[in-house]
Amino acid sequence: MKEVMAIIRIGKVNQTKRALIDAGISSMNAKECFGRGKGYIEIRLLGLEQQEYEEHMDDPDSGSHLIPKRLISIVVPDSLVSVVVGAIVSVNKTGKSGDGKIFVMPVMDSYRIRSGDHGDETLD
Repeated sequence: MKEVMAIIRIGKVNQTKRALIDAGISSMNAKECFGRGKGYIEIRLLGLEQQEYEEHMDDPDSGSHLIPKRLISIVVPDSLVSVVVGAIVSVNKTGKSGDGKIFVMPVMDSYRIRSGDHGDETLD
């Protein structure tokens, strides 16, 4: 069992959900997050300079602002990891900085609280 965690652009969330559903993956969690990669980002070009969630890491004019993103978490059996990663990449890859990152991590077990079931059967 693996957790696939993807950090993607906000504007790609609905397309990503659709791609995952089309690939047979219906369960996921998403939350708002903020971050930046190592590349220079011109915050003014993104139209975010006046919004309340703007953060300054160093010099406010250095381009080091944290950008709003979405973090998607999906736990799947090992056999579906490549399906999930492929669906996420197919929608989010533009070839430009800021497309996001995908992390794949082991999950030891999962439990369905309602029934007490555990293991892969809880992932449906």
